[in-house]
Amino acid sequence: MKDKLIYFFRAEPAAGIVLMLAAVMGVIAANSTFAPAYFGVLGSYVAGLSVLHWVNDGLMAVFFLYVGLEVKRELLQGELDNNSKRFLPAVAALAGLAVPALVYLVFNGWNTPTTNGWAIPAATDIAFALGVLALLGKRVPVSLKIFLTALAIMDDLAVIVVIALFYTEQIAWIYLGLAALTMAVLTVLNLRVELRSMPYLVLGLLLWFFFLKSGIHATLAGVLLAFTVPLRVIDQIDEPPLLKWEHALENWVAFLVVPVFGFANAGVSFAGFSFATLLSPVVLGIALGLFVGKQLGIFGMVWLMVKMGWAKLPEGATWLQMYGVALLCGIGFTMSLFISMLAFSDVQLQDYSKVGVFLGSLLAGLAGYLVLRFAPVKTRL
Repeated sequence: MKDKLIYFFRAEPAAGIVLMLAAVMGVIAANSTFAPAYFGVLGSYVAGLSVLHWVNDGLMAVFFLYVGLEVKRELLQGELDNNSKRFLPAVAALAGLAVPALVYLVFNGWNTPTTNGWAIPAATDIAFALGVLALLGKRVPVSLKIFLTALAIMDDLAVIVVIALFYTEQIAWIYLGLAALTMAVLTVLNLRVELRSMPYLVLGLLLWFFFLKSGIHATLAGVLLAFTVPLRVIDQIDEPPLLKWEHALENWVAFLVVPVFGFANAGVSFAGFSFATLLSPVVLGIALGLFVGKQLGIFGMVWLMVKMGWAKLPEGATWLQMYGVALLCGIGFTMSLFISMLAFSDVQLQDYSKVGVFLGSLLAGLAGYLVLRFAPVKTRL
């Protein structure tokens, strides 16, 4: 039994499966006799913040720290370490952000109470998307897995910028100045190739606190901290701190941080919901943004770049397989739920957005899996 558990948690789809189970448990808890306890615990206060607030602003800062470490490594030493590798996934990621946002705005308008949700369908959940690819095994060429990973990383980076620019409340400049001073000290530590973790951890906590008080979303402190953790060493025998942190956080993020977030934020009560709910502008905008907008933006941009001669299709991949990957990019679970909590303060709109995220991600995941499962491996369309 122990060996089976170890095998499961080491398997590529494991993180996506655990996240899915956590989300389902959250939905069940919100629609069962445990609903009062579920919402009561999330709404209870600890040290001045609600439990839900601690999850979304505190625990998710660890998630953004891990994402930041991964992005930095890929930019400096990985699949995005030169401009030729970055170009196609970068432009595809930008199109995959813009088109879903436009689809959302078609249903919700440019100046309405729901306009602020335009970025919800813009994100791709890398854990779920790569988990589906892992289920397909060798039917998907390695080049497409690399492309999806690079695109998802670029997507995460773009969404982080969107959160910083468009989902920031009124700024407290004193605390923002203190955050800037903390970043300056962290930068000096990076330039000196400080290898001890403790200074970064202490200053990282201060940075998170200053961001929390400044009005800029506190989770962004995780990304900024990650970019100051060194990826180089003085003695080649030592492992770079960035790699140490990334390896140390990997399982905690995959099997604790993200599932707890999913459990806490997926809980939408369906009491009073009807079929008409699925036709609400928020639900339609998000669901179709993820399912239709993502595939149009990503596949359309790749097609354009290749036909113009500015890029090449990933090696060994067919157009149908590329289309399947574009569909999988419509799985926007974790980041989409996160943005929905920033976009809307109204509980009903938050619930509608969750339904839209569930529906769009489910359609995109199933459609992407089926296309890739039955796509001819060698035949080009």
